[in-house]
Amino acid sequence: MHNHVHVPVVAAKGRCVAVRDNIHSGVPATLLTGVAWRKSARSGAVGNCVEVARLDGGDVAVRNSRFPEGPALIYTRAEMAAFLAGAKDGEFDDLVG
Repeated sequence: MHNHVHVPVVAAKGRCVAVRDNIHSGVPATLLTGVAWRKSARSGAVGNCVEVARLDGGDVAVRNSRFPEGPALIYTRAEMAAFLAGAKDGEFDDLVG
């Protein structure tokens, strides 16, 4: 079963930069053949990491390293740029601090 959602993409300072319809919420990572998954150099070796991979066309896939065959979430380049900008600005620091 595939879930589809209607998601506003919010950038830094709360601006909505895009809305995507029918985002596939968990394509099996096994269907993403030929991609190079990578994780932060700060990640440990115990298998609890977030991994990312650039896809053809510029989209970015995200998965949990504990479940490499499990679901991968797919984001556009603009969505990932907005998230990374927010992370760099400290918008998510309260989640870990």
